[in-house]
Amino acid sequence: MDRCDECAYRYDGVAVTEIPDLLVALAGDYRVRLRGAPSTQLRAHPLAATWSALEYGCHVRDVLGVQHERIRRAQVEDCPEFEPMGRDERVTRDRYNRQAPHTVADELGSAAASLAETLRHLDDRAWQRPCVYSWPARSRRTIAWMARHTVHEAIHHRRDVDRVLAAARPGPSR
Repeated sequence: MDRCDECAYRYDGVAVTEIPDLLVALAGDYRVRLRGAPSTQLRAHPLAATWSALEYGCHVRDVLGVQHERIRRAQVEDCPEFEPMGRDERVTRDRYNRQAPHTVADELGSAAASLAETLRHLDDRAWQRPCVYSWPARSRRTIAWMARHTVHEAIHHRRDVDRVLAAARPGPSR
């Protein structure tokens, strides 16, 4: 996967040197959304077959954490194989929609900052370390691809959050 037709993200459009700052900025975008909307709007499911805005925020927070662990692991293991993170199972198991939005916003920011700090210390060789990634199909990837994919996840789901929040907004009184 090198681009997303739905959100127009292009993996080759992001230099690895931009990724750390971009992740921190994206976390700030989530913070604004998770702290700026009423809890009822954040927890609402106004669109069929979609998560709530809060659930998307929790997912992105967990993606940042999982990717950070994977990237650290790929720095010390030769071509590690990564299993899927269980994204759908986490929504229910970890009760995403019952978590405190302000806490999720803070944790998402911390996860982005931590991952960004690790990425800032990678040299050219480290960015090219291989791993086997399970999405969209099991294939050999590099740390650079994984980091770009993490940016894609945050950008793509920011769109999802905006759509869900707009659909959950109370309409005008009649």
